[in-house]
Amino acid sequence: MVSGLSSALAANDSTGAGSLWICAAMSDADRMAALQGVMAGGDAGGDDTPVRMLDIPPAIFEGAYNGIANSVLWFVQHMLYDTPNQPSFGTRFRADWADYVAYNEAFASALAEHAVAGSRVLIQDYHLSLAPRLLRERTPEARIGHFSHTPWAPPAYFRMLPDDIAAAILDGMLGADHLGFLAGRWADAFLDCCENVLGTPVSRARSEGAGQLPGAVGGGNGQLPGAVGGGKTSGPRGRVTYRGRTTEVAVHPLGVDAESLRDRASQEDVRASMAAVLEAARDDQHGGRQLIVRVDRTELSKNIVRGLLAFRELLAGHPEWHGRVSHLAFAYPSRSGVPEYRAYTERVLRTAEEINGEFGTADWQPVLLEVKDDYSRSLAACRVADVLLINPIRDGMNLVAEEGPILSDRGCALVLSREAGAASLIGDYALLVNPYDVSATARALHEALCMSPQERRRRCAGIIAAASGAAPARWLADQLAGLSG
Repeated sequence: MVSGLSSALAANDSTGAGSLWICAAMSDADRMAALQGVMAGGDAGGDDTPVRMLDIPPAIFEGAYNGIANSVLWFVQHMLYDTPNQPSFGTRFRADWADYVAYNEAFASALAEHAVAGSRVLIQDYHLSLAPRLLRERTPEARIGHFSHTPWAPPAYFRMLPDDIAAAILDGMLGADHLGFLAGRWADAFLDCCENVLGTPVSRARSEGAGQLPGAVGGGNGQLPGAVGGGKTSGPRGRVTYRGRTTEVAVHPLGVDAESLRDRASQEDVRASMAAVLEAARDDQHGGRQLIVRVDRTELSKNIVRGLLAFRELLAGHPEWHGRVSHLAFAYPSRSGVPEYRAYTERVLRTAEEINGEFGTADWQPVLLEVKDDYSRSLAACRVADVLLINPIRDGMNLVAEEGPILSDRGCALVLSREAGAASLIGDYALLVNPYDVSATARALHEALCMSPQERRRRCAGIIAAASGAAPARWLADQLAGLSG
């Protein structure tokens, strides 16, 4: 989200009025700057975008961010709960919810200090689902947008939330003039929730064929971009009339600034990392190993364990690949404050160790797993990948599925979960899989490894065209246009 917004803000700040990025202080140094009222450019908003950090009290931040946003809303929207055991909404949840309300109120108040009639305000993601309504109450004439970077759960799952909380989240979102989602299926699920949870009138845009983004090339596996989840790839999806206002719901897929990404990947630190990655693929006996690469955070939704199990099944069913393929898995630590995430990271490490113990030899380590932040090494791995594996249970979009083929030096095959929002944009050029079907994923990996270089390059060209057509600058401009009415 940050990388997309940073480049988009820089490209779209042509009015002369400037932009302001408001975020929560995350460290003691941040809080000191916030208390001093420091307004400065920074990495979050890009070099030319001033940043205001809010000094949210640590206890409120913990309850809102980890207690509600990451332990409840994330689990609901990604449909991740082990429902026989979780969730249980009791007094602790209600205390955390009070913190979540206070967190959203802090952002709404800060936004209201800077927003005037006609100001365009873009609020980001599930951490701030109440902020549009709270800002509307403070600054009625502002033009307010909210963008969801996650999926949206269908009504049957969303209604696991306590009734008043489910209604409050929808009410908060509908304080906006314009709501954006990454894929049609997520926008449709939100509209369904408005109908079934709030009982409010919804009008839907006419369902059209997906069509292709400008510059996209046809072909692939015969499925049109946007066909996963149905409907058109981008644009208005429907309108919701509620509390005397009408909110437009639209789809804005987020692509990649290909030129900037390639420029970053050409720098010296990435080239040095490439040498180390290629050394891992060195195989004097067979003339080099193919590389299956994944770059992910260690999140429950990313489905890393099933990806490893699919690789294990590939090796078990196809001995011809022994010594001739390695799986590079670069996993960024994520949400270590949530117990479920710590346990999942341990399972990822254990599964990789078991595969290496079962199949590894003196001169071949099947899985090379790193759980640490190393951006240059991740870029390097994408450049040399033969196959890119992206198999989330559910994902709002997944930019790595676009970035990997853009960076690939010689063209890579993409094995992609049909449950990733990116499938609606680039699914025509990927090998789509059911993320729960380990055997089907193993078969797709085998097909990808056997794919000709010409076919890999053809598919990469399609992904690059589609992703570039939805680059961050266009993604942001379309949302701003939706607030111009």
